[in-house]
Amino acid sequence: MNAPLRRPEAAEPCIDSRFTVPGMRCAGCIGKVERGLAQVPGVAAARVNFSAKRVAVSHAPELTGEAIIAELRKLGFEAERAADNPLARDDAETRSLLRALAVAGFGMMNIMLLSVSVWSGADAPTRALFHWLSALIAVPVIAYAGRPFFASALMALRHRRTNMDVPISIGVVLATVLSLYETATNGPHAYFDGAVMLLFFLLAGRALDAMMRSRARSGIAALLGRMGRGAQIVQPDGATRYVEAERIVPGMVMLVAAGEALAADGTVLEGRTLVDAAMLTGESAPRPVVAGDLVHAGMVNLGNPVRLTVVAAARDTALADIARLMDEAGQSRSRYVRIADRAARLYAPAVHSLAFLSFCGWLLAGAGLHQALLIAVAVLIITCPCALGLAVPAAQVVAAGALMKRGLLIKDGSALERLAEVDEVIFDKTGTLTLGEPRPVDLSGLGEEARRIALALAQESRHPLSRGLARALREEGVEPAVLDGVEETAGQGMSARFQGRPVALLRPESEVAGLAADLVIAGKAARIAFADPLRPDVQAALAALSGQGLACSIASGDRPESVAAVARELHLFAAAGMHPAGKLALLERRKASDHRPLMVGDGLNDGPALAGAHVSIAPGSASDVSQQAADAVFVGERLMPVALAVRVARRTMAIVRQNFTMAVLYNMLAVPLAIGGFVTPLVAALAMSASSLLVVGNSLRLARSAGKEGA
Repeated sequence: MNAPLRRPEAAEPCIDSRFTVPGMRCAGCIGKVERGLAQVPGVAAARVNFSAKRVAVSHAPELTGEAIIAELRKLGFEAERAADNPLARDDAETRSLLRALAVAGFGMMNIMLLSVSVWSGADAPTRALFHWLSALIAVPVIAYAGRPFFASALMALRHRRTNMDVPISIGVVLATVLSLYETATNGPHAYFDGAVMLLFFLLAGRALDAMMRSRARSGIAALLGRMGRGAQIVQPDGATRYVEAERIVPGMVMLVAAGEALAADGTVLEGRTLVDAAMLTGESAPRPVVAGDLVHAGMVNLGNPVRLTVVAAARDTALADIARLMDEAGQSRSRYVRIADRAARLYAPAVHSLAFLSFCGWLLAGAGLHQALLIAVAVLIITCPCALGLAVPAAQVVAAGALMKRGLLIKDGSALERLAEVDEVIFDKTGTLTLGEPRPVDLSGLGEEARRIALALAQESRHPLSRGLARALREEGVEPAVLDGVEETAGQGMSARFQGRPVALLRPESEVAGLAADLVIAGKAARIAFADPLRPDVQAALAALSGQGLACSIASGDRPESVAAVARELHLFAAAGMHPAGKLALLERRKASDHRPLMVGDGLNDGPALAGAHVSIAPGSASDVSQQAADAVFVGERLMPVALAVRVARRTMAIVRQNFTMAVLYNMLAVPLAIGGFVTPLVAALAMSASSLLVVGNSLRLARSAGKEGA
């Protein structure tokens, strides 16, 4: 007989398993899953990632995944094992909600057209015809568009619990049934328009929330996409064969050509080259590596072909570690609970009780079954949480639209809430405070011919210094010279001939301080110095953030001397040489000290920090990974959108509080009228819609105030 399962002790080994739970919809669901699983013997901990609709369970080895799925089913949630790739996104829910929203919108518009004639005083035969036409449209529309609510409500009731979808489903079904009864008995009123309108507004809010959540974690897949898909592996006989990244194992010898991304971590066997290591250090300048140096998957070989001995592959690479850090950081952020969700546990029981008491009270008062049922339906509809549900997303959408016009894209639905709470800002250096592009410091020493030759050489290379030089010369209106025999020597530079004379753009032979290149024309060399300039408004942006009470500092993976120079110029505290895990650890320490840090970064190495910060922003020039991991992205060379985002976020939350106040006042006024029998289901649906429009109208004021902030 098997020993009974018990809770693992702290020192005992546990297995971490992940499960997809699509039925989680609010804070009440999060709490029910985490508390319910925590009570299961053999489970050490359970943590919900709401944005991914996943739960991570740490459990004893004897407890199987099937048993955990069975426990989740007992709690009222269908679940399945998460895919082996934790970064895959499933947009099926979003697509389904959008289809349902489109169907509900189509049905609502057509039924409202028919209802206008009824409201205008159509005679009895015409009214009956229009009611039947409305029924023919409404019944299939409600059956299709209401599936997200009906399925959720049935699942909850099947497991003897309730959620916000239960009163919604009951109200819609009862309104539809009563409308069919009124239509069949030639009654004067039918409420198909109210039922479909209710579904449309609810679906709009739910679809908006689903779209925002589906964007929250897309950066992790983009991160793994930076890893080489495979590599040429050197065989014992010296021949090479292509091996996919998933099949590479430690000990193999990997041949990496110039321009290729590494598919695994490894050490250089011999020779030297240059690699783009921005994903780990954030530094734009290429990094030289020699025999014995460790390089990582995702780095790009910019110089000579090299052979590497693989030391880590597939899920053990540093790149995969960064992806895991991002995923775990997202888990901690998933605990952030929106204000509207905090009422989830109380809402459904309160609405059920009000409707039931109204029904019973009117029956005891002598009303007929039909009238009592109409009043109960009106109570269910008029207390629909549309205004409450729109209080946050309506303000967020308006603010996000206003910020987009000012050069900042908000991606996460709760980002504005968290932006309003920040008390400090931590900046990466390269590509964030600076432009991230080495540019020539002074070209005044080059004549016109030399500039034309330099542009012709630079535009043929993909080296960062060459790209910066070419851009600077093009901005000056320089036209490239016509060269013959242009060649690039890996790790050295470009060479060619101009009108029979040898010309070259070379890496300096001697070590120089900072970044530089030598332009050689017929044996005469001119040194071109490069620097990574600060963003043009960085001082003003930092002053604006300081004026809002935010402390600013730097956390960078760059060399200490490079970071120190920028820190001195901007008068900021700085930490240099930080790897991805170090940045994330810094943010975790700040949060543990009751701080709410805003992280602003652009490199692949900033991915975990962007995901783990209280809230994060990346520049539009950032890597795909950073843009996807961040909650917001600003475009252009100006840093001021970061300060603007914080100001607008604080205004947005003030509007949200006003919206909640209006929603509460609406219920305080409307519910007594419904209970008193003064409101029909149709009027209840109209009142519910009016309260939603009031909330949306109040939120629209943000567009004007955000414009003034950005002026």
